[in-house]
Amino acid sequence: MPNTTAPERDARAPRSPDAPSTDVKSRGLRGNPWLILLAVALGVMMVSLDGTVVAIANPEISADLGASLGELQWVTNGYLLALAVFLIPAGKLGDRYGHRTVFLVGAVGFVLTSVAIGVAGNITALIGFRVLQGLFGAMLQPTALGLLRAGFPPHKLNMAIGIWGAAISAASAAGPIVGGLLVQHIGWESVFFVNAPLGAIAIAVGLAVLPGSRTAGAAGRIDLPGVTLLSAAMFCLVWGVIKSADHGWGSAYTLGFLAAFVALLLLFAAWQARATEPLMPLRLFRNRSFSSGVVLMIFMAFGMFGALFFLTFYLIGVGGLSPVDAGVRMLPLTVMMVVGSAVSGALVGRLGPRLPMTGGLIVTAGSMFWMTQLDADASLASTAPCFALLGFGISPIMIAATDVIVGNAPVELAGVASGIQQAAMQVGGALGTAVLGAVMAAEVSSSLPGHWTDQGLGPLSGDAVNQMKDSVSTGVAPVPPGTAPDLAARISEASHASFLDGMHLSFAIGAIAFVCAISLALLVRSGERREGMASVHV
Repeated sequence: MPNTTAPERDARAPRSPDAPSTDVKSRGLRGNPWLILLAVALGVMMVSLDGTVVAIANPEISADLGASLGELQWVTNGYLLALAVFLIPAGKLGDRYGHRTVFLVGAVGFVLTSVAIGVAGNITALIGFRVLQGLFGAMLQPTALGLLRAGFPPHKLNMAIGIWGAAISAASAAGPIVGGLLVQHIGWESVFFVNAPLGAIAIAVGLAVLPGSRTAGAAGRIDLPGVTLLSAAMFCLVWGVIKSADHGWGSAYTLGFLAAFVALLLLFAAWQARATEPLMPLRLFRNRSFSSGVVLMIFMAFGMFGALFFLTFYLIGVGGLSPVDAGVRMLPLTVMMVVGSAVSGALVGRLGPRLPMTGGLIVTAGSMFWMTQLDADASLASTAPCFALLGFGISPIMIAATDVIVGNAPVELAGVASGIQQAAMQVGGALGTAVLGAVMAAEVSSSLPGHWTDQGLGPLSGDAVNQMKDSVSTGVAPVPPGTAPDLAARISEASHASFLDGMHLSFAIGAIAFVCAISLALLVRSGERREGMASVHV
């Protein structure tokens, strides 16, 4: 007999009589699968809109609050780390207490913290509220997938995930335009206030249509030692990478944090192996497809978030575009993510995850290599094709990896598996902005003196480079007020050339990462279709 993994054995369990019916007439509004999809889409769209809107607002936040590049990274990374740390516990909370309850609590908290961010008067408070916002956002993400899985029959789950992904991409597409208009005409604070009306709608719809159910057999306790160890490990990893630009990759400071990450991760794995109710059951990773899907999700988010972080600075700082124009310039990327998500859901259902995922990795790697050729004067005609390819390539990676992770997990770990899927995405995003941000800062420090000399500006001391590298790394030329136009133009030319060197190197590293991930995509396959989605109504 063929060897069968534990997740695959669980997948073949007979359908429970308590499994949710998909008969619309028998359930009315509450529990209707398509209305469940609408409710969870509204919630995750709010989170996705927030992500792309904040990217547009970063330059204004920097100017208004005097934030450095490292602090701006923590506006993104603090949020992403909070998501990454709490996603898996939130998934287990959903399994234990009901995905509906956890989803609605997350929506309320996300709205309240968004308002608090808007009234924050300094960068420290803003980062603190962003961390809290990330914790509540973590309650929305895995519970959304858990509700979809419980509400849709197995043969329609791929389609639901594709539509869910398209909704997220649609919010991302609207984000740059909405964010640009709000930042340009009102102020950066308004990009957070906009979550209040969106969240109110999501909460109202959720109260009306979401079913109160949890998975049978789910663990009843949260693994607090596991949460603590994982949180500390992720902090050491990202902090060490971000500060490597200041201390150097070979410094005792950086190596100490990276060593602490490895040690804490090993302790976390050892604890998970012996814990009665582990935060992240290690038996999930014995399934080759599940493990490959998690790593692929990290690769996808690494490239996507890393690219978005720099593209905003490139378009506004180097290209001189307004926030609205920058949002329009990025539309090919985000619109093709919408199209690609819908198409990917259908392709994964018909062909399985392997071919769509491999194709997406090839397209994404090609687009990132293409973006290494962008210059300071790139027009819409130059940027649109590579931006569109990037969006279209990322979509099948995300949809197929989600299918692989959720489809290869046992029923009682639905929330945990969804949390792992989202945690992988958020950790990848944090690492993308951190690693590529560190690469950018290091390359700017290395190349700026040469470009400065090429413009006839004389030698540049190490202290001067350290003073200027933060602004140059965000695409802003350090031109003092009252500088003569000719001198200002040469300073801008040197600064922008140095920024482009860093951006091109970062994109090349991202492209290489996607090429390396192709071998992992060849290992994946769909999980057994769940016929036993038992749930306990609460």
